[in-house]
Amino acid sequence: MVRLGFIIALVAIVGMLLSGFAAYRIYDQESAIERIALGRAIDVHASQVQDRLTERELLGRVASGLFRTPAVIKADMLKPLRSSIYAFKTDFQLASWVVRLKADEFSAAQAELAKAGFADTTIRHSDGAAIDPATLREPVDVVMDIEPRNAETVALPGRSLDDHPVLGQMFARSLAAGKPEASDPMHLNGPDGPIGVVLAAPVMTDDSSAVIGFITFSYDLSALMLTNDDMSLFSVVLKDPRQADVELIADDRGKVTERPARPGGEGPTIVRTVTFGARDWSLAYYARVNPFVRAQQVAAIVAAVGLALTIIVCGLFGYVSNSNLRLRREIEIRIGFERRLTAVIDELNHRVKNILAVIQSIVTRTLRSGSDMDVARELLIGRIHAMSNVVSLLSESQWQGVLLKGLFAARAIPHSDRIAVNGPDIAVSARAAQSLSLLFFELASHSDEGLSLVGKHPHIVASWEVIGKGADSIFNFRWEEFNTSEATRRAESEFGVILLDRVAPEALGGTAKRYFTDVSYVYELTAPMDTVVDMNERDRTGQISAPLRNR
Repeated sequence: MVRLGFIIALVAIVGMLLSGFAAYRIYDQESAIERIALGRAIDVHASQVQDRLTERELLGRVASGLFRTPAVIKADMLKPLRSSIYAFKTDFQLASWVVRLKADEFSAAQAELAKAGFADTTIRHSDGAAIDPATLREPVDVVMDIEPRNAETVALPGRSLDDHPVLGQMFARSLAAGKPEASDPMHLNGPDGPIGVVLAAPVMTDDSSAVIGFITFSYDLSALMLTNDDMSLFSVVLKDPRQADVELIADDRGKVTERPARPGGEGPTIVRTVTFGARDWSLAYYARVNPFVRAQQVAAIVAAVGLALTIIVCGLFGYVSNSNLRLRREIEIRIGFERRLTAVIDELNHRVKNILAVIQSIVTRTLRSGSDMDVARELLIGRIHAMSNVVSLLSESQWQGVLLKGLFAARAIPHSDRIAVNGPDIAVSARAAQSLSLLFFELASHSDEGLSLVGKHPHIVASWEVIGKGADSIFNFRWEEFNTSEATRRAESEFGVILLDRVAPEALGGTAKRYFTDVSYVYELTAPMDTVVDMNERDRTGQISAPLRNR
């Protein structure tokens, strides 16, 4: 009996030691995985919020940069920007043009408001009281144009925002710093409106010596915070910069409300800082489930099984081994996801830099010194629209290429109704699609819009063919405008000449020529199919976008 008791006691001690060790290992590994998953999810969320904020601040900078005209006291200044600001798809609540008015400019501003059809043309304070120009010593910031125009917003033009308790401080900071500034959280569109923020981007004179006005965009906070659903690992709140003990949180319907900080006496799990409008904003993350609870539960179960059933010690080792294998696979998957995410970010940065470089070249060449600003503005908007259209087509195909005929079907190509397209519908690479989209826009935008010598609009034929097979195949493109001549066709712009003769051919690794025949204008482009299709670029994009596989 003593010997049996000793063996039983020894088995019990071994079982207790093994179960205790297994419970400790399970707890440590499960808690580590939960912490890593929660931290990674929060980092990804904060990065997405920062990207959205950066995109909206970029919209303000781009919009303010397009205002380069001495005539700023107008009530239709947003008209040429409407297509551009909506192309960004940033879901702004309200965009407005705010001009800095002097006392002697009130009459001209009222005349412009009346001309634009606004009912109340009086220059007034934010509370509606009229402003006496004789009492002014400094310019006042007055709303002159809004977008969209509806029953709720038409009453805003003519109001001065300098005395507004929130917006007045924002304009003062932006005026002093000369760069975009964000306001404190406030109710948009009235006391019962959603809580949001307003971004003011200053518009400078041509020599950047003074601020002549502001472009403002207001955004609902729920769209900026990227709130999570009930399946998320955490809930996110925005620390109210006005009150340290108040947090802003969005419910499942996207409505942002205020609540006291530290609900239940518990602080946030993690706090991340994002930047918007030259200000730092704190995002507080509260874990929905304590990351240690599940680890404790699993460890308790393992310990109970080990203590109650000492005869399954081997089974416990098997369970631990299986758990270790499962956890290792999860870690490998997470590491693979992080590597994939890094590759996607690197590829995105590369493509964004390329697109920004193209846009910078477009803006520089279009807005060159001595150019007609109205014509330059229309060309700039059209060229950026063409770039935006091809990026949208590439995004829909996950950057796997664009069908060539699809570039002509887009609204970004002028006079597309007069273009007869003929050729195989091949899928060109992302790089080739961007070059061809700008090429088609330049050709179409310079075609004669008036009547030619024979009394007809130019008839345009765009045709292409692939000659040869395999690595030696050649892509031939031909653009021909009939019923036109060198005397009737508008000459190419400086940017157009560079694009047609050098940029597009070099981007495709080919050659180009343009000339006039007796009855038409012809542009021809020849390039190897390897550069037009670029299977290496498509394979690289396909590998990045392919789903992760569990080994």
